[in-house]
Amino acid sequence: MSTKALTRNGGTLLPAVFEDFFKPWNEWFDGGSNLMNRLLTVPAVNITESKDDFKLSIAVPGMKKEDFHIGVEGNMLTISSEKEESREEKEHKYTRKEYNYSSFSRSFSLPEDVIKDNIQATYTDGVLHLTLPKKEEAKKTTAKNIIVR
Repeated sequence: MSTKALTRNGGTLLPAVFEDFFKPWNEWFDGGSNLMNRLLTVPAVNITESKDDFKLSIAVPGMKKEDFHIGVEGNMLTISSEKEESREEKEHKYTRKEYNYSSFSRSFSLPEDVIKDNIQATYTDGVLHLTLPKKEEAKKTTAKNIIVR
């Protein structure tokens, strides 16, 4: 099973001396992370294989099961999510309104021995679990050990 992830290279737009100068403003407006060096992130995935199936565990805390879009097209499994939140706090003489938008997409090439119509997904305790059952023929194959010389 292979995985594809979309990332953006984080390059510095300003020399380090200017980063220190702008640091207080970046922390104020960007919640402590440097806006100019932000990377596009994707959640961590653990993939395990047993005789009967493949299991994917994806760490995505703070989501709801309705936030996920899981689809299979050809031999490509795609898991994506989009979530937008806004929060407003009114205090004495000012108003602060914050927006949070997060999204990700992960795609995996499925092996030929996966039963695509029987893929199951559950979301518990911030982890999305997918079970990809194998075809009966794949369960009968024997593993071969290779000796390192």
